[in-house]
Amino acid sequence: MSDPESLQALAHRIRATGALGRSRLIQKLFDFLIECSATGRAPKETEVAIEVFGKDTGFDVAQDAMVRVYVHKLRRKLEEYYSGAGRSDPFQLTIPKGAYRIVIHGRDAAPAVTELITDSVVVAASELLPTPVATPPLAPAAARRRWLLPVLAASLLINLALAGAAFWHTRRAAPVNPVRSSPVWSRMLDSGRPLWVVLGDYYIFAETDQNMEVRRLVREFSINSANDLDQYLKLHPEFADRYQDMQLNYLPTSAAFALKDLLPLLADANPRTRVVMASELTPEMLKASDVIYIGYLSGMGMLSDLVFGGSRFQIGDSFDVLVDRTSGKQYISQAALPVPGEQTYHDIGYFATFAGPSGNQIMIVAGTRDVAVRRMAESITHADSLQQLVARSGNQRSFEALYDVFAMNGTDLNGTLLVTGKIDTTRIWADETAAPAAAVGHPPGTLAPTARLP
Repeated sequence: MSDPESLQALAHRIRATGALGRSRLIQKLFDFLIECSATGRAPKETEVAIEVFGKDTGFDVAQDAMVRVYVHKLRRKLEEYYSGAGRSDPFQLTIPKGAYRIVIHGRDAAPAVTELITDSVVVAASELLPTPVATPPLAPAAARRRWLLPVLAASLLINLALAGAAFWHTRRAAPVNPVRSSPVWSRMLDSGRPLWVVLGDYYIFAETDQNMEVRRLVREFSINSANDLDQYLKLHPEFADRYQDMQLNYLPTSAAFALKDLLPLLADANPRTRVVMASELTPEMLKASDVIYIGYLSGMGMLSDLVFGGSRFQIGDSFDVLVDRTSGKQYISQAALPVPGEQTYHDIGYFATFAGPSGNQIMIVAGTRDVAVRRMAESITHADSLQQLVARSGNQRSFEALYDVFAMNGTDLNGTLLVTGKIDTTRIWADETAAPAAAVGHPPGTLAPTARLP
């Protein structure tokens, strides 16, 4: 089934669904390849560059990967269509590797499976480390080598961390036992429920130049997933050929340090412990499982609305500011805006533990920046500081605490417990008829500033 009529019919079906997106160049490339395949023409890369992308006859395929990048993006669009809206189609259009043409295959044909495997990049190690380790698709050889070392290093560190959990548990059994017996931890570690360790992650995408070369990675607070990026491009089609999904998330460095402190405590719960990114957290996980969140206040995702729904605090003008609803006092982190000429500064650490909707327990180990997150993880895993926290909270099951973290050049020197208070879980788990909690985050219609990563 490769006749021109069938090819055009399948192409028309894909165009009609909008599966190609809003990129004018993607659509133009698709139409060009369909026309070439229907007429039996097999264009070279230079021909595609000239006729689709308007390049001149001096176009150098060795120096400019624009054609290959867009062919890869088109191949991904076709795969996404046939794994979604077109999953019941008996035939599919594919772009063979190394060729600039479109052919028809039956859904059970081997080429489609081969292409999916070839294009996929498995980077599970990046989910547990602070450094992005995903490889950009069809990147030049030098770029691929640049990303390879972080991937290997990430894999090695993850395996060392997991293998060392039992060792740390054995060596630190005596110091750990008083912490485990604290009600803050025993409610969770002795419950027998599934335990989710949730790491606050961030989605980033690439900004490319006119040759589709990646120039920088972008963190936009209003774009937190590939779906968010797709929706943004639908509203701003002028960026469709400029922004590229790299399938890349990253973690703050403090996540690794915090896990080091928590691993000995979680050793006995290892069979029921799972690690998940905050962007992957679901309501089902929160409903019946114990949950430990580790990360920035700004990376809490759906947990943010829950926690601050029952908290005495709310997010201020940014996630570097917490406001006491009762007194109106503001607690401001200096980590984001250090004073020129000074090496010391203050950060804000936040801890909370509260009952879930079905008797489960949810714990928040957070801060505005890395030094605060590290200090909080240390404070709740050492007997003396944990005992002080429990005493100040009145041994309540649901409470929160705010810390002032004194730091120098990225190192936390000291943490001072400022405020403790009860978390009102009736406001968190209230039904839909209850009054809504105060809004958290940025005012409607405004966006937080975009941070660009070098």
